[in-house]
Order: sequence, then structure tokens, then C-alpha cells
Amino acid sequence: MTAICDDGGEFDYYFINGPQLNDVAARYHHLTGMPELPPIWAMGYHQCRWSYYPESRVRELAQTFRDKKVPCDAIYLDIDYMDGYRCFTWNKEYFPDPKGMIADLKKDGFHTVVMIDPGIKVDKDYHVYAEGMEEDVFCRRGSGELMVGPVWPLECVWPDFTDPYVRDWWGPLYKELYVDQGVSGFWNDMNEPAVFKVNHLTFPDDVSHNFDGDPTNHKKAHNIYGMQMTRASYDGLKALKPAKRPFLLGRASFSGGQRYAALWTGDNIASWEHLQIANRQCIRMAISGYSMVGTDIGGFVDNPTPEMMTRWLQLAVFHPVMRVHSMGNNCDGAAEVEADAIKKAEQENRQDQEPWVHGKTHTKYNRKAIEMRYQLLPYLYSSFRHHLKTGIPVLRNLFFYDQTDANCLKHGDQFLYGEDLMIAPVLKEGQTKMYVYLPKGEWYDFWTGDFHKGKKKISVKVKPDRIPVFVRAGATLPTIEVVQSTAEMRKLDNLELSVFLAKEGTSTFYWDAGEGYGYEAEQYTERTYTIKRDSKKISLTQSIVGDYNASFRTAQIRLVGLTQPPTSFTVDGKRKTAGIFYGKRAVVITVPIDFSEITIG
Repeated sequence: MTAICDDGGEFDYYFINGPQLNDVAARYHHLTGMPELPPIWAMGYHQCRWSYYPESRVRELAQTFRDKKVPCDAIYLDIDYMDGYRCFTWNKEYFPDPKGMIADLKKDGFHTVVMIDPGIKVDKDYHVYAEGMEEDVFCRRGSGELMVGPVWPLECVWPDFTDPYVRDWWGPLYKELYVDQGVSGFWNDMNEPAVFKVNHLTFPDDVSHNFDGDPTNHKKAHNIYGMQMTRASYDGLKALKPAKRPFLLGRASFSGGQRYAALWTGDNIASWEHLQIANRQCIRMAISGYSMVGTDIGGFVDNPTPEMMTRWLQLAVFHPVMRVHSMGNNCDGAAEVEADAIKKAEQENRQDQEPWVHGKTHTKYNRKAIEMRYQLLPYLYSSFRHHLKTGIPVLRNLFFYDQTDANCLKHGDQFLYGEDLMIAPVLKEGQTKMYVYLPKGEWYDFWTGDFHKGKKKISVKVKPDRIPVFVRAGATLPTIEVVQSTAEMRKLDNLELSVFLAKEGTSTFYWDAGEGYGYEAEQYTERTYTIKRDSKKISLTQSIVGDYNASFRTAQIRLVGLTQPPTSFTVDGKRKTAGIFYGKRAVVITVPIDFSEITIG
């Protein structure tokens, strides 16, 4: 259906019926486009601030992560890594040997992610500006003059990313950083596009755009501009390294932008209100196409209290992009215009937001949260695979689980991650108790193993080192031991499977190389676990599709929900007498990774 708006433009309406909300979301995802499977390292923990420099500071940061045994996969470099805010360049005073630094970080399990903005500094001796002027790729006003304005440099021009020719011109600019120097990922910031101190901080309406051959003004092109920048970046990275899954993080986008970049929700404030908003933003973005989404953990502006920082990290374990980012005491505004103010602010007090800055107790809490993220990576990664196959969002409100239950609408802060986990974040200061609503079905407390019937509200004691997490009865949850980066996962020989007993249930574990496109050529392994329970026995069967040769050799099976020790235990028809551990709340047995059936009597 097409309608004409008051300004003369056209609106296209799409009506997507269900009847289930999951069906609506899936069809919307397929309509707007499915993303690629993210590289596994992109789902690790990321550390960022404005800004980490010089090189010695970056190396110190990386070493501190490893010394303190806090897992981390990525370190971000904000605008100060550049030569005078010129994109695709390095400040040689701060980073005299970027290639060597990046290589050393990679050896220790860290990926380097750098910022690339759309604003190009006006400087005839700057190769990007000079080439862009020669190719006539920059946006112009209705009068024909270049669109010039301040961002970090005093004067910038902007490529017209709505023009396919300009997008093709932009992509190869990444070659030196991406191919020659080894940068792993890119952060497309300020792509609304942001313009400081003028016209409500963006382009005037009279800026002209090619709009893929249908010329128009910025009033029409504004919402699409940021997405077209990430599209140009994504296509460029794919062309430069066809065998590598790109990682891009963007701030501004549009429907369908999930095909090109992950998204974070932009600059926020260190407050309990913004912690609650961050939670709801990620849920809503996920059901709107963007499952690969996160927030500035801890808040970009101001300083979180130790408790707030911990609670934000505990929530972000279940946000697909887990990135801390802070402004410190920098001044927001055009850097070259306000250079003196920025320098003064940084000299007075540089604020840090690493997991260890709030003392030993909160370092322990924060480490535990980040470790949990890595332990759950097999499940989180599998959830993304399920998302790509079905279109069902990775994060969903409770009413996506049961839209007939009015109580699910009342608990908008709780959400599902994948098919088997339900999260109830702590969003209030000093909370010692909270009420959690359990939707239909049966649920286990992730931490205690306590069993609960669904469709009721329960009181949960809130502890400082965890948030309430519940597991669907019948689920088989794949986890691993704690690692310091995803690079260490390649060496693991044991997969942990926690089976939360029910009358019946099915779960799937998906695994591949974590990078590249081998999975498109069926180089993966997908394991389906089916649990059945009756009055006499419990059986766990495994069916396997694919033959990706992961490092796993054994599976440590943890049965949760047994009320008494079993009398018999067989693996593929053979009675098991060794390697069994009887705990208070579970039974643990170690078996070959490719078992077919386990029977417990």
C-alpha cells in the first residue's frame, strides 16, 4: 500500500500478519534482510574509551587485562589515534608502529577496532580529501557549493554515500588499515551525519544527494545516510578480504542496516534511568531487525557508581555487543575549535571505566560477569545461528514467548536470550529483593538449580555478584570453561552440557571456525540434544549434522533436577561406572563428544 504524505513524498506500508509475534518479527527480518553470522570474537568483551593513546597506554591496558585475568577480545581506538582527525591515518607521535602494535595485541588475543567517521578534513595535502575533490564525491548544498561544517576538524566535507559511485570509491580506502596493518574491525561513528554547532547538529535540508540515481535533498536522505555509509564500508571490507567476515559497528542506520553492521545505541549517561533505558533499547532494536546490538556499558557521559557499573556489566552479558565506552572528562564539541578546553579537562581528571577501577570487590563481581559471557559463548553463538535460520530475534520481550498472557506485558524489563534463557536484570540502586515473573512452562534458576512452575510471580533474593537468570526446563545449555579470549577456545577439548530435566525438551548447539565463510559450504557441526523423562528412566540423545572438526573431544554432562542419585548409567548401551560425580543438586558424567544416547535409570 502506498500513500502520499503532506510534503509530497510517498510512504510504503507493509502489513505483516502473525498470528504469532515471532512470525511477525521473522517476516520483517526476511523482508529487510538477514545479517551475516558475526565473527565469534565480536561476541567477546570489548573495551573502549575516548581515547586510549599513546601506544604505551594501549599496551599497558592489554597487559592489565591479562594480569588481572579479566577476559577481553577487542580494544578500540577513538579519534585521537588519527593524524589531526584525518580518517584512515595514524598519529605517528602516538603510534609510531601501528602494524607492530596490532600484531603484538593479536598474539595476546586482542583485536584492534578503530573509528572511521564520514567527516573528511578539508586539507589539500590530505590524500582522502584530495582524491575526493578530484572524484567529486562530496555532498553539495542546493546552491552547488560544498557542504562544509565542523566536526572534529574545524572544517569537514562529507561523501555522498547515497551515490553508488561514491560507495565504490569509499571501500578501498580501508586497505592500508585492514589489509596492510591488520586492524580487525571498524567503528563508523558520527554517521547521522553529525555536524557540530549548526543546524540542529546535522545537514541542512538543502544538501543534495544522488539517492541511487533519484536525486533528492537531505530531508529525504537523512535517515538513510548512516546506513549507506556502513553499506559502503561493509562492501569495501568484503572486497578487500573476501574470505573474512567483516565486523562493523555503527551508530546511525535504517531498516535493513543489520545486513552491514552491528549497532550500538549511541551516547548515554551513567545513571540508573539510562541503565533501564539501555535494556529496553536493546530489546526493541532486536525485534526491529538489529539483534547484534549493545550500549555504552557504564554510560558514556559522567561516572557510574561501582554498583551501577557492575549491574550494567551483568546485564550486558546478555546484550550481543558487550562494549564498555566512556567519554571521560573530554569536552563534547568540535575538537579543533575547543582544543584548549579539552586539554584542560583531560589534565584535571581523566576518568577510566575499566572493570577493575572500583576496587577489589567490584573487580571480582565484574570479572565474574565477563567470565560468564565467555562461558556462555557456545550458547550465544548458537542463538545467532538460530536467528539467521528462522528470523526470530535473539532478544525478545516476554510477550513474544506468550502473547496470550497479560502478565508478560507487565514485565517489560525481563527478556529472553535465544530459546532457553530468561533474564531479569537488576536496574535499581541498592536492590536486595525483586519479583520475577515466570511465563508458562517450567523453569530452573540458573544459579541454584531450583525448579519452578511457570505462570506465576516469585520473589528472588538479589545478590551483588549476579542477576536473576532462568533456564527453560528441557533445555540443554552448552558452555565452556573460562578463557581469556576467544582465541583460546580453539584449544579446548571439553564441552560442558547442562541438562535441565523435564518430561521432554530439545536444544541445538551450533559450532564452526568462528571466522570466514566455511559455514556456507557446510563446514560446521550442529548438534541437537533431546531429553525425555518418564517414571523409570531419563534419556539424552544427540543427533549430529556436519563434520566440522572442532577441538572438543569430550562432553561433561551435568544433569540438573535429579532428586536422588541414579541407580544406573549407560552411554551408547555401555554401562558407565567411572567418571561420575554425584553432587547435591546435579549428577556430572564425562562422555565422548559424539555420543548417541545416554540413559539414566
